[in-house]
Amino acid sequence: MITVRPANEAGWDDVRAVFGTRGPAATCWCQRYKLPRGEAFKHHPAAVRADRLREQAGCGGPGPTSGLVGYVDGEPAGWCAVEPRPAYDGLVRNSSRAAWVGRDEDRTDPGVWAVTCVLVRAGHRRQGVGRALAAAAVDFARERGARALEAYPMTTTETALLEELHVGTAGMFAAAGLTEVHRPSLRRAVYRIDF
Repeated sequence: MITVRPANEAGWDDVRAVFGTRGPAATCWCQRYKLPRGEAFKHHPAAVRADRLREQAGCGGPGPTSGLVGYVDGEPAGWCAVEPRPAYDGLVRNSSRAAWVGRDEDRTDPGVWAVTCVLVRAGHRRQGVGRALAAAAVDFARERGARALEAYPMTTTETALLEELHVGTAGMFAAAGLTEVHRPSLRRAVYRIDF
């Protein structure tokens, strides 16, 4: 059974279990798009990135959160980063990023939310966790007043490296009701749902 809850209603140990201790997730800690302008990713060690995520997720607290935690039979199995798009400085600041090529839109519109990461823990992949997280992100954003939700998934898994799939797949977002609105490259698309 797959359940999903906001990270601030989950414990930090659950989030930490999803990210693990090895591999790209344990290195990034969902900070690639979160670092403010001028702060290079490589200058923040993994432990600092983990501390940043812990604060952003607000685990165990009543305040806002930066994502969702998925569970399979009560075991932490996945993470989905979903917030208002301006929270992702690394996404909105660079007009040459694939998500913006050919698009004329206010990238800092707080009414548009974004999913930048869908991470499924080893041992739980291909069980529907990613799709459950994508569907929960739609409800989460809508319930918190979003006007729209965007995702920037890979369009193919055949040539994608595992670390490239952190943005999710087109299929999981299509199943959650998002539709393709832009195709900046053969391997990347912008999916969106307007509420």
